[in-house]
Amino acid sequence: MSDFIQTSAARALENTVQDHFIAAEAPWSGIVRKGQIIRIEDSYGQQAIDTLFYRADDFSERYSNQDTMRMQGGAYVGIGTKIISSEGNVMLTMTADSCGRHDTSAGACSCESNTVRFGHGTKYLHACRDNFILEVSKHGMSKRDIVPNINFFMNVPIKPNGEMTIVDGISAAGDYVELLAEMDVLCVISNCPQINNPCNGFDPTPVRVLIWDGED
Repeated sequence: MSDFIQTSAARALENTVQDHFIAAEAPWSGIVRKGQIIRIEDSYGQQAIDTLFYRADDFSERYSNQDTMRMQGGAYVGIGTKIISSEGNVMLTMTADSCGRHDTSAGACSCESNTVRFGHGTKYLHACRDNFILEVSKHGMSKRDIVPNINFFMNVPIKPNGEMTIVDGISAAGDYVELLAEMDVLCVISNCPQINNPCNGFDPTPVRVLIWDGED
């Protein structure tokens, strides 16, 4: 969906400063410095990528989905969206998007929600909340520090009455978003392991994260 792309030819694989492959169902975290561009790529298509951001020098300041939606007056994130922190500061700005649909309302899957929605037989399955807990613990945080997240590439139509439904993703292999860091941030990702609804096409796949220094 090239109508959504606004990126630079100067960003190529040979001049990345970080290049990470995230296995299917796995977590990842890393620092993105102010002025750098982070690209989050849905390498195989139809893969939800649950993402959180924290201020790198003060983790108590973190992504706020309520303030982000209120600031832009919309339920989804896209090109031009300012990613707003719990302190009302701009953390990142989305500068490119080849997909056009990214949720920030439905939250992360958990063993508890899986059990309620899909039955007790799914309680043992790995979930995004497990990934987030594992990854933030590496930075001295706990489950208390996990807040409602962005679901890049997850398709969640919202009806006029407010009802939400997770449906088949529309992202194709290689679709990506790019965000410009407006401050030093810690990015925490859960490459969603959900297999009970269509957010991952019932087949979780690897994704990729690339980071470039800012352009002069």
